[in-house]
Order: sequence, then C-alpha cells, then structure tokens
Amino acid sequence: MRTEGLTYEAGGRALVDGVDLEIAPGETVGLVGPNGSGKTTLLRCVYGTLRPTRGRVLLDGDDAHALGAKARARRVATVPQDGQGAFELTVRQVVAMGRSPHKRFWEADTAADAELVDRALDRLGVADLAERDFSGLSGGERQRALVARAVVQRPALLVLDEPTNHLDVRYQLEILSLVRSLGVTTVLALHDLNLAAYYCDRLYVLAGGRVVASGPPAAVLTEELLASVYGVRAEVSVHPATGAPTVVYLPGPPGERR
Repeated sequence: MRTEGLTYEAGGRALVDGVDLEIAPGETVGLVGPNGSGKTTLLRCVYGTLRPTRGRVLLDGDDAHALGAKARARRVATVPQDGQGAFELTVRQVVAMGRSPHKRFWEADTAADAELVDRALDRLGVADLAERDFSGLSGGERQRALVARAVVQRPALLVLDEPTNHLDVRYQLEILSLVRSLGVTTVLALHDLNLAAYYCDRLYVLAGGRVVASGPPAAVLTEELLASVYGVRAEVSVHPATGAPTVVYLPGPPGERR
C-alpha cells in the first residue's frame, strides 16, 4: 500500500497535507503524533470513508477510490477508534459481518464462515460474550470484538485507529501481538510511543497534517523530535530486554537542564 501526495481539506485548511506513505507487504507501520496531527483523517482516507481532496491511495497499484465499496472491503479491513452502532446485533453477528465482503447479498453463512468466527472470538478473548448484545459491551470489549471482525474479513491491509483505546495493559499487549502474528500488512495509529516502538517495523510522525519524520523506531524516536513535535522533555534509551527504544517522560519544559 502507498499514498501519493495525499491531501484532505476541510473548512479551508488541510487536515492532511501532501502525505506520501509506503508500506511493504507484511509490514506493520505506525502513525504517531500529537492530537490534531492528522492521523485519524489520514486513515479514513486510506480505508475509504473520506475521499482525498488531492492525491491517491494505491492498493497493489490500484486506486482505492476507483474501486467499489465491496471490492475495497475485500482488501481493507478497519478497526475505528471507538466503534459504535450495530445496536441490535449480538457480538457473534457483528464479528460475522467480516465475511460480508466475500459473499453475495443473499448468501447465507457457511460452516467454514462459522468456524472462522469462532476462532476469532476465541483468539480475541470474547468467546464468552458471543451472544451478548454488542451495545451492552464496555469500550474495551467492543474494541476486541471489532478486531475479531477485522480478522474474520481476512484482508490484505489492516487499518487500526488507536486499537488499544479503553483496553487494560493485558489486552493492549495481546491485541498488538495478535496483529503482528497475522502477517497482514498493517497501518495503525497509536498514542503510546513505547507500544509503537516495540510493535511497529517503521513509524511515520505527523505534525500539522504533514510527515515530519519516518523510519525505524530507533531512528525516529529521539529526544530532539519529542521536544519539537510533542513539546515534552524525555529520555530515550534502549530497553535491555526488548532492544526497542523506551521513552521516559520528564517534568519540566524541553531544554531544561537536568
């Protein structure tokens, strides 16, 4: 997947401004940046709920916005920031919706579909919630159910917008580990820089709708960048167990003597 000069304007300003991304097959790429930097808007352009003002999104060389909605859904699965809706459906029915792009409108679920749903429910730790109303779930339970739906969809590209929102530490780690284990090309927005450093192959840092840095986490997550983009004072070191960069935030403004 790649984007070329992707721009989205609203209210007379560019929320995303000339963004070029490139994600190799099987790679996990993280979008990081402060609130309002354009991460969610960029992802919405990628998975098709927003049409770019300029530029394009390419999926295996095809313009994503030239594809029909169903054809695009066969290639791209998304987990939004805080999934709502589907109030009259059970968790199992919501997860089974992931098979819809692969079926005709009138086509019933098969035994193979049901097996995929059962496996996804189990892997995401929501099997015991399968017959519960989706609307009655907590935020974290909803998020896990929506990741299960995306897994069932079997996409070529998985797009996740803050997938660890509302989750306790255990499920944050389990969901990101599961995403890594799928071997699916993945782009996700994360606020937690330490999670991004550990689980992502590469990072794109956004500020003001533009890419201001990109590369492997160790090259991107520097004390200088955190000061300039986030306006915080921090120390970055290599974790002795994981080998990933670890960010520790410090009190006081950037540049203050230690």
